[in-house]
Amino acid sequence: MKTVLVVAAHPDDEILGVGGTAAKHAACGDEVYAIILGEGQTSRGEKREDISQEVVKELHKNTMESAKAIGYKDVFFADFPDNRFDQVDLLDIVKEVEKKVRELRPEIIYTHYSGDLNIDHQYTARAVLTATRPIGKNYPVKEIYAFETLSSTEWNFDYSGQPVFCPNVYVDITDYYEKKEEAMNCYVSELCEFPHPRSLEGMDVLSKARGMTVGMQRAEAFMLIRKIG
Repeated sequence: MKTVLVVAAHPDDEILGVGGTAAKHAACGDEVYAIILGEGQTSRGEKREDISQEVVKELHKNTMESAKAIGYKDVFFADFPDNRFDQVDLLDIVKEVEKKVRELRPEIIYTHYSGDLNIDHQYTARAVLTATRPIGKNYPVKEIYAFETLSSTEWNFDYSGQPVFCPNVYVDITDYYEKKEEAMNCYVSELCEFPHPRSLEGMDVLSKARGMTVGMQRAEAFMLIRKIG
C-alpha cells in the first residue's frame, strides 16, 4: 500500500487532472488524499467578498461528494484566494504543502503543470517543488507527476517561456472512467457546455485522445517531474 497526495489549486482540478488515476490507486488499496489550496469561485465576482461564503461551502460540499465517488480517503482545504495566488506570499503556500507532506508522508504526489495558463496552477506547481526538496534519508516522496487541467493547460501558447504540456507517462483509466465522470458530475457549478473544454464531453474526448496515443481505450497523461529509485 502506498500513500498518494494530489495537490490541486481549485475544487474540481483533483478530478479533471487525475480523477481516473486516483480512483485506480484507491481500488488497488492505496490511501489517496487531496489538498485543495484555493477556495474556488471567489474570483467570479468583481471583488472577492462579492461571493458569499455559503457559495464556497456548497462548492466544498460538492468536493466531498466527488471524493467519495473516486475513493479519496480525505480532502483538505487551505482556502487561499481564488485566482489570486500571486497576491499571497509563496512561502505561505509552501508551508501548507509542507505540513501535509509531513503529516501524510506520501510516496507519490500529483500536481499541476507549471506552464498552465492559470496563475494559481503555476504557484501550486512551484510550491510543491519547493515543499518537496529531497533532503534527508527518510524523505518520503519518491515520485512527482504533473497533470493537465482542462481549460488551462491547453490554453498556454508558450507565452510564458514554458513549453506546452508534453506528457511522458500514461495511465490506463479505461476501467475507472465512469468513476471520474460520476465525480465530475458532482461539481454542478463548475461544469460547462461543450465545446467548452471543462465539460463532460471535453473530458471524454481528452481521455480517448490520450488513450489513443498509447493504444488504450482511455488514459490520463502526466509529465514525470522526479522519480527516486
